[in-house]
Amino acid sequence: MRVAFYPGCVSKGACPELYVSAKAIAEPLGLELEELTEAPCTGAGVLSEQNPKLADSLNGLTLAMAESKGASLMTICSTCQGVLSATNHHLKTDTERLAGVNATIGDQGYSYAGTTSVKHLLWILFEDVGLDRIRASIKRKLTGLKIAPFYGCYILRPAEYLGLRERPERKTYLEQLIGLLGAEAVEYSGSTKCCGFPMVTFNRDKSLAMGGNHILEAKDKGADLLVTPCPLCHLNLDGQQPDAARVLRKDIGVPIFHLPQLLGLAFGYSPEELRLDHHVVSTKGALGKVELKV
Repeated sequence: MRVAFYPGCVSKGACPELYVSAKAIAEPLGLELEELTEAPCTGAGVLSEQNPKLADSLNGLTLAMAESKGASLMTICSTCQGVLSATNHHLKTDTERLAGVNATIGDQGYSYAGTTSVKHLLWILFEDVGLDRIRASIKRKLTGLKIAPFYGCYILRPAEYLGLRERPERKTYLEQLIGLLGAEAVEYSGSTKCCGFPMVTFNRDKSLAMGGNHILEAKDKGADLLVTPCPLCHLNLDGQQPDAARVLRKDIGVPIFHLPQLLGLAFGYSPEELRLDHHVVSTKGALGKVELKV
């Protein structure tokens, strides 16, 4: 399957392990990635609040780039998924808004007709690649691991932009995938809540406490690790975890995996190939429960 690959800013900056692992799993999944190397940042929702017209133009340009390739736009970031899906919804339902975007991006040689579909890797796994292909790619069952899913806000809300009313099963894809890979999905209330990242710059302690409490709840339920399809959530849950522990005055010590890293581990890649040794919170404890030889 050929896709227009939108890696997003964070996978090329603060979380390069996400980009590396996403590229690694593409081949066994049969995904041909045509990376949109000139696509701009989505603005992570902040730009949409401050300058909607600029946000429309930037995201409309990305949508037009994917459309020009005649392929679905694949994201590996829940935040990118949410922002691009929202823009896509607006441009497909508001002709005046679409005309404004096309007037702006025309200088770049693009025009958007509204035919692009935006899909996170998580959705593509179930809806396009298929479970049979995933099963055939598994070389290392993750039996013995208890994994807590953490979706992040932008892949679940608002439902009308994300196709969740038409496909409510998207709300359970992480749990299904965890089971398919041989691990046990941990049920806890924080799996669909905000990680706290949006408020880290203006209420840091509240942000850290929010993310830390989600991890602690999962840990209390027996989780060996959390897995997330959002690198911004990863930044808060992994990168800020030591500070969260200090704010909460509790030991946390739970590793946070990117979705492609979890898949790559099951597909037989080594922890080093997936850059699981580049996290702030050590992944060694969780990896110690997996038979690494394949």
